[in-house]
Amino acid sequence: MMSMTVKWIILFVLSLTVTAVVYPYVLRYALRHNIEDNPEERKIHQTPIPVMGGVAVYAGILAGCLVMAWLVKGASIRWSIMALTTMLVLGVWDDMKNLPAVLRLLMQFGIVGAYMGLTGHYFHNLYGLLGIHELSLWVGIPLSLVAGVGIINAINMIDGIDGYSSGFGILACIGFGTLFIVEGQTVWSSLAVIMAGSLIPFFMHNVFGKKTKMFIGDGGTMMLGFMMTIFVLGTMSLHGAPQLEAQGFGLAAFALSVLCIPVFDTLRVMTARILRGHSPFRPDKSHLHHLFIDMGFSHLGASLSILTGNTIIMLVWLLLWKCGASINTQTIVVMLMGFGVTFGFYKLIRWHQHHGPIGEDGLPQGTALWRALCRIGSLSRIEKGKLWLLLQKLVDGRWI
Repeated sequence: MMSMTVKWIILFVLSLTVTAVVYPYVLRYALRHNIEDNPEERKIHQTPIPVMGGVAVYAGILAGCLVMAWLVKGASIRWSIMALTTMLVLGVWDDMKNLPAVLRLLMQFGIVGAYMGLTGHYFHNLYGLLGIHELSLWVGIPLSLVAGVGIINAINMIDGIDGYSSGFGILACIGFGTLFIVEGQTVWSSLAVIMAGSLIPFFMHNVFGKKTKMFIGDGGTMMLGFMMTIFVLGTMSLHGAPQLEAQGFGLAAFALSVLCIPVFDTLRVMTARILRGHSPFRPDKSHLHHLFIDMGFSHLGASLSILTGNTIIMLVWLLLWKCGASINTQTIVVMLMGFGVTFGFYKLIRWHQHHGPIGEDGLPQGTALWRALCRIGSLSRIEKGKLWLLLQKLVDGRWI
């Protein structure tokens, strides 16, 4: 009999291969029909970029899930596929027609609510967080809806630089997938493996591609955000959750550590917009990744820096659990680290940016700390290096 490890390898390789094979066809379609993200003041790119990368990722996910239904016993995931498909269509529609934020939000609530109703997955227990265990339907369902839609929009709003949203998706799949594998959740762990495999070819083209660069688009980020919602709902619905609680494992703290920086960065940005009297969905350049770009980091350098920060938060949570910290302590520390990075660090570095010696143009040139960070950022600019050009040639292939 085929082992589960072999099945995961098959699903990973299959989803990766399908995305890689489908990607050029999706790119040609986007170019032929001018489905592009055009540059403007609030955006970083300077030329129009095709914006259908999420469709290529979806192809890999769909192929992997179809084979998973045959390989993995009990893999009934039709509702997950239907919800991901609907979310992709909504996002592509938004990419093409720029839907009103209210309509997009209402449809997201509808899709998440339908998924919860059809699968029965929602927050029905907090497993000791703040001393709370069982939740009533009147609390658990609204809490799950808000969390699910919040996660979708958090992932959607971090998609501002190359490699960030897809790189985060791969990192999150590793985090959630590890938990699911340890807990013997073959369906959810297989979904994590499939998602990671599907994202890797897109990540390579998005970061290193010159002629083959595409953005994942709202279709891709909404689909990715919904997959993260599925993983969070799955984490809070584990059959072994009571045993994990008895071991002091903070399920909510774990999930929050995985999603930490995107969630807290989005909370900060949306709060600031509301306080300024703007719509929380009004685009601007106030995200954490914009700070790294202003410090002179390359897109890849900024993405890896933020993902490293999120990984550290996950490792700190793991250390707290292993050292016997309570579930409440795990959660509080993760939240403080999230606030520290996205609120504290952001505000501190912006302050240093706007102070310091006055230049010839009459504007502050930044403090010594700001200038030092800018020098560090410049080290990440390796776009002309031999390794970069080799990877670019590899992903562009016959397009060059």
